[in-house]
Amino acid sequence: MSISPKMALLEEYALVARALSAPARLSLLEQLAQGERGVDTLAEKTGLTVANCSQHLQQLRRSGLVTSRRDGKAVIYRLTDAKTLELMDLLRIVAERNLAQVEHILRGLSDGEEAPEPVSRADLATRIADGAVTILDVRPADEFAAGHIPGALNTTLAELEWILPTLDPTIEIVAYCRGPYCIYAHQAVAILRKQGLNARRMDGGLPEWREDGRAVLTKATPE
Repeated sequence: MSISPKMALLEEYALVARALSAPARLSLLEQLAQGERGVDTLAEKTGLTVANCSQHLQQLRRSGLVTSRRDGKAVIYRLTDAKTLELMDLLRIVAERNLAQVEHILRGLSDGEEAPEPVSRADLATRIADGAVTILDVRPADEFAAGHIPGALNTTLAELEWILPTLDPTIEIVAYCRGPYCIYAHQAVAILRKQGLNARRMDGGLPEWREDGRAVLTKATPE
């Protein structure tokens, strides 16, 4: 028995929704938002086995959220387009607005305190131009090397206490990380504010900054 065009469309829309239904696949999308990656790298970054990682990537590819290319024997994946990143962020927004457990988890990152409002990317760009902000990139060093906001300092959460004495307490600190699902910036801000520093996180992460068309440096690019 054939189905109606509407039901056929809904089946396709549901394919995308099902692709987003596994935490492992959301984690893979977060990694691919940083840039294209091979299966081995994605497996290492997400803690998945290579076989399991490949299965999840096939689901994402079938739903149209990611695409792939061959590089010799390796298969390299990337987000299909910027709309995938927008979809990831919309999922976050809906969850934060409607799920009490999400708010509870986020408050826990700040020891129960309400986190300060994030700094918009446009505002941060203006303040960078004015030299009125310290920027912290709290992603791993390899991700920082692949691309970062000009002038950003790279530190992991574990290393953050080492650089505290070098931070100017009179200048606001803005931290950023991977994007919609990354919590490193939330945690960094909580640590910095506990030390009495004026710190906030940037709204979004490096992928959104890049998608805005703003400058991104690599380690090979002169500051």
